[in-house]
Amino acid sequence: MKRAVTPGTFDPITYGHLDVITRAAQLMDEVIVGVAASPGKAPIFSLEERAELARASTAHLANVRVEPFEGLLVDFARAVDAQVLVKGLRAITDFEYEFQMAALNYELERAIETVFIMSPPQYMYLSSSIVRELARLGSPVDQFVPAPVAEALARKFA
Repeated sequence: MKRAVTPGTFDPITYGHLDVITRAAQLMDEVIVGVAASPGKAPIFSLEERAELARASTAHLANVRVEPFEGLLVDFARAVDAQVLVKGLRAITDFEYEFQMAALNYELERAIETVFIMSPPQYMYLSSSIVRELARLGSPVDQFVPAPVAEALARKFA
């Protein structure tokens, strides 16, 4: 069984993230959405809130489950017996960072491969930070995030 981890902070999860997760689910037997604690990023949602929003957003995908984690991604991947890390790429700036991370992860655990999925054009500009800023400024975000996420953002910035 090919098991993959699609990691991220998911603060919040967006339609861009869901595109990558959905496409990974078509390629793999099982996909674990690894919601990273990422305390250095000072997320607006708690780890459990982000995991719950990811669960609500991926509930329609039968071979996807969501697990929060702290620490190194390769340690988490080992713990859930994943053979693949699936990362989304939007632009060249993503590539530079993700290329570095893939090389580091390879050095830490050579048995885990990294696979990149390119974002389609409609999501290339989309990021959690853009969505947070739009929501903070009172703009509707329904076109960028699933309904449970839009509702949680509206509550957060009310």
